[in-house]
Amino acid sequence: MQGAEAVNVLNALEKLLVEVHASYTASCFFNAPLRQVGPEVNGFGLKKAHIEERLNSTVIMALPFRRNGTEGNEGSDVDSDIEEILDLAEGQPEAVLADLEPAKNPEGEDEVMGHDERMAKSALTVIDTCMDLRRGENILIVCDPTTTEIGQALHDAASLRSDRVLLIVMPKGRHHGDEPPSPVANLMRQQQVVIAPTKYSLTHTRAVRQAIKDGARVATMPGMTLDMFTEGGMAADFNIIKKNIGEMNGLLRRKRIINVKSETGTNVTFEVNWREWKLDDNGVCNRPRMLTNLPAGKIFTLPREGTMNGTIVIDGSWDSALVDEPVILQVENGLVVDVKGGTAAAQIRQTFGEAAKRLKSKDQESVWTIAEFGFGMNPNARLLGNVLEDEKRLGTAYFSIGDNTTLGGTAAVGIQISGVLASPSIWLDESPLLENGSFVVN
Repeated sequence: MQGAEAVNVLNALEKLLVEVHASYTASCFFNAPLRQVGPEVNGFGLKKAHIEERLNSTVIMALPFRRNGTEGNEGSDVDSDIEEILDLAEGQPEAVLADLEPAKNPEGEDEVMGHDERMAKSALTVIDTCMDLRRGENILIVCDPTTTEIGQALHDAASLRSDRVLLIVMPKGRHHGDEPPSPVANLMRQQQVVIAPTKYSLTHTRAVRQAIKDGARVATMPGMTLDMFTEGGMAADFNIIKKNIGEMNGLLRRKRIINVKSETGTNVTFEVNWREWKLDDNGVCNRPRMLTNLPAGKIFTLPREGTMNGTIVIDGSWDSALVDEPVILQVENGLVVDVKGGTAAAQIRQTFGEAAKRLKSKDQESVWTIAEFGFGMNPNARLLGNVLEDEKRLGTAYFSIGDNTTLGGTAAVGIQISGVLASPSIWLDESPLLENGSFVVN
């Protein structure tokens, strides 16, 4: 290089050396630990992209610059200085490369950092994609002591969109359908968006029904765990799920009789109103008076009251646990009349027996109503022992017992719990939809 070009390079190198030397001197580099190269290095105008990439991604020990070749060689041209910078930036020679390896984080620290990033990403998905929070909207996040970390992540994400974000930690409920405290219920009525990650479901409560009636859009997350919030069904592309669910409408049209079977013994038949299939549990809850739970991804409906007869075998999960052995529900005229099989069966009898005692005598039988039927459409969801995600898994089906008022039924019993069939076969009239958990239609 000659003339002005060489002068410019020398000036740039001089500036670089002075600033790097000052930086290292200020930090007493001879005794300093490894430090991450910051953005100040990238500002020196080195044009080669691979140098910038290396500087951005490598932990570099402070080392004095040196020339290649014999010490004191006054004839070295400017290019040798550039080569030295390249050598340092790219970690040459090999002896230096070992020192450039990032320092090992304490055990578990990488996982914690990854966890935080996944929490933030999932929270942003809920706020931006699922709820489509608009700037300036009122949003209430209701959690309990079991879900405070999830609540905080949602609060942080929502605060990026709106300055009207309220996070409430309420006492943990006693059971699904337990009403939230009055102050919480009153606040829910004043919001445009409500998100409720709680241990027990608020979906079938008067508080949620009233909030929806008053114009809120609501997402509940009963039984949500940290793993479920960051993995599986919550990691799905909800826009694709919405598209796939929408395309199912033609298959459901004008089909009135549903028959569900399984290799473990399910054989039950019931009627539906084909116009009442719910196709909006797709993860996108962006209009007033909408209700969803997350992770989303299912198609469901109200079985016509009094029409269901047969046997349902729950062989996947019940509520928040995988079943230790299949649970057999005998159904007559839309009501469960007998429950058999394992510890889950005993839990079902106890839970719904206690719920019946809270009702008037004439309404106690209604607690055993088959309230809902649906099948999963979320390809990322897993069968892991939590019905919130299990019932969304692609190829599963589920039946719910209890309250059916949110779907237009008459069983206002304040509790609804679901059981999942792992690999069902489903017929719509005489047309097969699923066979042993696999869709037989495109």
